Amino acid sequence: MWLTDGWKEYEVLDASGGEKLERWGSYILVRPDPQVIWNTPRQDKRWNRYDARYFRSDSGGGKWSAHRLPQNWTIRYKDLTFGLKAMNFKHTGVFPEQGVNWDFIRRTVAEAGRSVRVLNLFAYTGGATLAAAAGGAEVCHVDAAKGMVAMAKENARLSGLQEAPIRWIVDDCAKFVEREIRRGRRYDAVIMDPPSYGRGPSGEIWKLEKDLYPFVELVSGVLSDDPLFVLINSYTTGLAPSVVGYILDSIFTARYGGRSECQELGLPVTDSGLVLPCGATGRWIR
Repeated sequence: MWLTDGWKEYEVLDASGGEKLERWGSYILVRPDPQVIWNTPRQDKRWNRYDARYFRSDSGGGKWSAHRLPQNWTIRYKDLTFGLKAMNFKHTGVFPEQGVNWDFIRRTVAEAGRSVRVLNLFAYTGGATLAAAAGGAEVCHVDAAKGMVAMAKENARLSGLQEAPIRWIVDDCAKFVEREIRRGRRYDAVIMDPPSYGRGPSGEIWKLEKDLYPFVELVSGVLSDDPLFVLINSYTTGLAPSVVGYILDSIFTARYGGRSECQELGLPVTDSGLVLPCGATGRWIR
């Protein structure tokens, strides 16, 4: 398991009964988590002293309750700063377990010894974009949600990377990649964090199990002749890391050599001393 244990301002305090108890800076949140299928005793008093709690609805969606959060606040991961807010579908704007991927991206770019162009697809609020830019890469950040791209740009400003060579693109990822292929634009590294399920701008339905492999095949068309890495992250419950590794090996290792690595991501849980699993990541490295 790849463990993200470098946070100072974020912490999973406990996890039980389908929820996790978290510290985001000075604020305590309770949020649902589908991985938490155990029901251990809740001895931490902060389970009843939270600043906000997200309740899922039986009819779908959900809402924040006991909301004592500011409209916006910030959190730091090492030298990167992210803006946070309580958003729909339980999100805050940051997935903390991605810290171990951010470290990998930044280190790999910085140690490449050459200029590196990175394409970040389904790029959300830009954690991987900022890590790549901080490592010295030229980055193209693509997400279909205008609000998420705006948050990513603000995170770049908060992190002192507002002048970094980042292209901010609001677009459907597949359509953007198709156009980049036609334009002959190439990238040395690709990062993607595709959703489990989604709808495109024209009503197209995306299902990860059906669409991931052909999408990765498409993305292989924008790699340069000397690619550095490809990283695929997935939150889909039940998707084994080895599935991501098989896709990477069948497309990239077969074509370029190199190797793939695939693991679960995890966050340490303070009260139990155990690790909360947080999805799967595969990395192909040249």
